[in-house]
Amino acid sequence: MEDKAMARISAAPTIAALLAAAAPLTPALAQPMPYTPPAERGQQGDDAGRARENYITPYIEIAQVVTSRNVPQNETFTYTRAAVGLDVGTVGARNAGAMSLRYERRFDWGQSDASGDSISGIANGYATVTPGLQFHAGGLATRERFNSSGAAVPSGQFDDEVVQVYSLYAGPVISTQTGDVAVNASYRIGYSRVEQEHARVTTPGEPAGDLFDDSTVHAIAASAAVKPGDVLPVGVGVSGTYYREDISNLDQRVEDAQARATVTIPVAQNVAVSGAVGYETVEISGRDAVRGADGLPVVGSGGNYVTDKTEPRILAYDVDGLIWDVGVMWRPSTRTALTANVGRRYGSTSYTGLFSYQPSRRMAIHLAAYDNVAGFGGQINRTLAGLPTDFTAIRDPFTGDIGGCVASLEAGGCLAGALGTLNSAAFRARGVAASYTFRMGRISTGLSGGYDRRRFIGARGTVLEVVNGKINENYWLAAYLNAEFNENSVFETNLYANWVDSGVTLGSDTKAYGASAAYYRDLTRNLSARAALGIEGMTEPDLPEDFWTASALVGLRYSF
Repeated sequence: MEDKAMARISAAPTIAALLAAAAPLTPALAQPMPYTPPAERGQQGDDAGRARENYITPYIEIAQVVTSRNVPQNETFTYTRAAVGLDVGTVGARNAGAMSLRYERRFDWGQSDASGDSISGIANGYATVTPGLQFHAGGLATRERFNSSGAAVPSGQFDDEVVQVYSLYAGPVISTQTGDVAVNASYRIGYSRVEQEHARVTTPGEPAGDLFDDSTVHAIAASAAVKPGDVLPVGVGVSGTYYREDISNLDQRVEDAQARATVTIPVAQNVAVSGAVGYETVEISGRDAVRGADGLPVVGSGGNYVTDKTEPRILAYDVDGLIWDVGVMWRPSTRTALTANVGRRYGSTSYTGLFSYQPSRRMAIHLAAYDNVAGFGGQINRTLAGLPTDFTAIRDPFTGDIGGCVASLEAGGCLAGALGTLNSAAFRARGVAASYTFRMGRISTGLSGGYDRRRFIGARGTVLEVVNGKINENYWLAAYLNAEFNENSVFETNLYANWVDSGVTLGSDTKAYGASAAYYRDLTRNLSARAALGIEGMTEPDLPEDFWTASALVGLRYSF
């Protein structure tokens, strides 16, 4: 752990290269069953219902920013921002994907914490290798602000409590038909990392909430099924999944394996019910930290506990036995679909479901309920793999950071719920996420919100025992409105709100709010001017008073 601080310095360029490499390649592995992109994936909702054009847009940008804030003292300062970026989008019969990648350098004018650089980006896509075989990949780079309990919220600030979050995934998806049997399989490998240049130690011997460091994920899914009426009056199928996440913090490991048989019974023209029974085995384990002569856990230079690898692994969570669920599927048209399930998983009642309503190519409503076990990196990776492949990144006009959601008519366009806490302990996550998107002519708008609840899991006799059973709750909201006044000018507004209760320490509630408005105008074919106003606010126990910042920006962008 002591050497990791130096290793992180060289990680950013590597992650950026991998993000770029992932651009042409989609989601699909977030759900237990493999995902097959629908025929209309990637269509935009304008009045003519035209497919979105393929595009590759590199750019350079320079801007001057003025910021006023009240913490750590009332002050106003300015800095210059220079950036290079690349926006890519492609929609075709065999491939689809979108990417927004950006590197930014800030030059302070007497305010040292405003200087520095950052990488931000988001990418997701797929490429068809042969009929029935696709390769999916994606990546994320963004920044989050944390407090001593690990609660995380979006932030455009540049202080010691801001960390860089990276996540990458890739893997094949197979979908084929063997006679009457539909066979699907998928594999996903993922990697996530949190870089903290200045880990804050609140008291001697105790790191700042033991923030997540990095993890590797392997996820496998396979199924074989026959539709109702093909062989039998009912549909039958078998499926299995395996998930493993290795977390560097205290050598934690999450393993979740399950197999089941499912029967689907049509009860009406558009309605079917299903029942499944199977077996699961779920284990979460880890090691204790190295203890000093005084019995206190040793903290490395990177700010995390030093793992004691001389001691055996300790089980923190061990569930195995029969699982079951019953569900209903309703699909009255190609524009509306509902799936709702209730059953037993992870030793207790489990609820999951999906709802999608897209009455036209201009509007879409999506709702999802989930239940799973993972670490911070695995949850980010799972959500990243479920992102749309046709989207527009929503960025902070002042920092260029990725927002909590992307603009898309497809489902799964938000990461805000997965970013709610940076605590290193594994957890069981349950929650809901909903989104509404509307596009008509030159106007597009979106509203998303959700709730994420995590119960942390830590082994007895280890330093993580203190968080075992503690609950993190994250309520989040994100919205945007974009309007093209004419062919040469665009007006954009964004807002977000997060309410996070980490549950790890008393008084750990964190609330964050932000709103911005930006105006862009083309001066020539390649050169555009931009101006923006924004405000951010935050309340948390670590701050002596509410933290508010107001910013203004003017700048130029040249697109190639």
